[in-house]
Amino acid sequence: MATAQLSVSVPLPKFCPPKRNFRTYKFPVSNPTRISRLKTTRAMGGDLLGDFGARDPFPAEIESNFAEKVIGNVDTEHRILIPTVSALSLAQQQCSPVSPLEPPMSKEDAQSLLKKVIGWRLREEDGGLKLQCLWKLRDFKCGVELVNRIRKVVEPCGHFPNLHLEQPNQARAELWTASIGGLSMNDFIVAAKIDEIKTSDLAPRKRIWA
Repeated sequence: MATAQLSVSVPLPKFCPPKRNFRTYKFPVSNPTRISRLKTTRAMGGDLLGDFGARDPFPAEIESNFAEKVIGNVDTEHRILIPTVSALSLAQQQCSPVSPLEPPMSKEDAQSLLKKVIGWRLREEDGGLKLQCLWKLRDFKCGVELVNRIRKVVEPCGHFPNLHLEQPNQARAELWTASIGGLSMNDFIVAAKIDEIKTSDLAPRKRIWA
């Protein structure tokens, strides 16, 4: 089969001498129709091999002053955004003092926040809402260990739950803000911190049947 020769001129990189030189590469093309297509593409102004290195900016880019908007420019305004309290999870927030004049949290707000803590439920006692959580443990010793772990977590918060060890293998925690006679955000913050305590090693062992 007869083959044709296709010549492609390749511009040398910019580090070459000022005079623009071209190298000519010749390689066989078995399909003459392909040659005509390549010539048509070349005539349309497209570069078959692409650009070498960086290109010069287009006039429209220069007019838009795009270089003045990039990182590193001395006049560029840089901002470090600090997450707000609302963007943090409950466990990452810190308890704040609660004024006795502050009204307790409404039941609707409490039910909404209840979705963000695990294993806790609302209880209404003496006209006020409380948070309560129960743990089934392996034995009484594990209950004592859980109480110690909870103490270490809540001590820096300054907001403490009521903890009860109930025979034979159950622990119970109750949270509310006594100064306002109901729930505050502090109760849910402490509940979320307690949720992060590891308890899998204190839970009853599952029976494996042969």
